[in-house]
Amino acid sequence: MSPPAIHEYFRGGGFSSSYGTRANMPVTMFRINLVKGLGPALQIAEGQFVDLEPEICRVLEARTNETWPSHWFVPGVTGQGVFRDVYWVMNAWGANHGTISYGHIGADLITLASMLRIPVYMHNVAESRIFRPSAWNAFGTADLEGADFRACTNLGPLYRKLGSR
Repeated sequence: MSPPAIHEYFRGGGFSSSYGTRANMPVTMFRINLVKGLGPALQIAEGQFVDLEPEICRVLEARTNETWPSHWFVPGVTGQGVFRDVYWVMNAWGANHGTISYGHIGADLITLASMLRIPVYMHNVAESRIFRPSAWNAFGTADLEGADFRACTNLGPLYRKLGSR
């Protein structure tokens, strides 16, 4: 059953897509944040959907909005930095939502971001899976996240706003 959409979020009315993911499967959550003075910056969290007990789902859904889709995502934690635990991941996340894709595609997103010169400032992808252009090494090898920002700043955006030439 699709509940009516609430006008606070869906001004056009209609019905919401209230459904839940009931599976344990690998997924990647990611988000591009537009940061004033910096531009786009990418966050990535590989993890999985988990299937919660129906009563737990009802309690959690009642705390947000019952008309929204429910996907219970758990990021892979490393015990270090912002991936030390789930709380720190969500505390460092740019908003209370993101885009989710099936599978662990974080390494591919990091490579794509480097090609587009978008810095990645949060991820839990193993270093052995990451490919960045060898030119990134000139911007530092000890702090790879910082090197990402330095490389993207130095090289400039691949695409500019129309009319800015």
